[in-house]
Amino acid sequence: MDTGLDNIWEIYALKYAERSDRTRTESFIFDDHSNESHTIDYFIWVLKSDKNIIVVDTGYDYDEAKRRNRPIERSPSEALQAINIDASQVTDVIITHLHYDHAGGLLEFPNAKFHLQETEMAYATGPCMCHETIKMPFTGEHICQMVKNLYSGRVVFYNGIGSVKPGVTTHLIGGHSRGLQSVRVKTVNGYMCLASDATHFYENFLKGKPFPIVVDLEDMLNGFKLIKSLASDINFVIPGHDPLLRNYFPEEGRSGFVWRLDRGPINPIKI
Repeated sequence: MDTGLDNIWEIYALKYAERSDRTRTESFIFDDHSNESHTIDYFIWVLKSDKNIIVVDTGYDYDEAKRRNRPIERSPSEALQAINIDASQVTDVIITHLHYDHAGGLLEFPNAKFHLQETEMAYATGPCMCHETIKMPFTGEHICQMVKNLYSGRVVFYNGIGSVKPGVTTHLIGGHSRGLQSVRVKTVNGYMCLASDATHFYENFLKGKPFPIVVDLEDMLNGFKLIKSLASDINFVIPGHDPLLRNYFPEEGRSGFVWRLDRGPINPIKI
């Protein structure tokens, strides 16, 4: 709800990794061009107001890159330095879900509180993890780190909708992971939805094409509708991994891996 008292936030997307050794079959169920190459980008996001800084997701670090044999261009904390943020001074991190590429850099934020859905913690520590296929996107070490954070008083749980700061709310989506949450942010141009993996790519939600890693297909499809309702305009829905973001939004600074989102795209989204 818009109370008129919400903060206005700037939003930045920071790219830390890229994989080009993929095909469309890894991005879309029931795709007609499944063998075509399909690159995926990896981002974290930063929200800035006059008084606060919030980081959304922690990406993965060099250790996880080596463990999974996945490329990495820079660690999340290194990426933050491009916009003059010291990860050790960040006090609030929203974790959209506990997959390795969204919660694999927890140790780089030693003084942060982590904002997480109850359902996600229960899912990542429950009997579903007995199945290798379901467990694959998670890394046990990261889950143990989050449990330690819980016992040291550094986890804030939400059940459905959560208010992190004025103008920033989280919304349980599910689908891709049981407790996946998207983030709604108030900007000068209206509300933006950082969908994270509620839609990996624009094509997922704009054309109703589910992503193959899914725990509940109905939740994923319903999530495509929900993320659109959370944004003031369809152009303000931000996918979790789409390289097209780099074409739609203006680059920030000269680093080559930071884009400013809150002012809106420089061209309308077309898929």
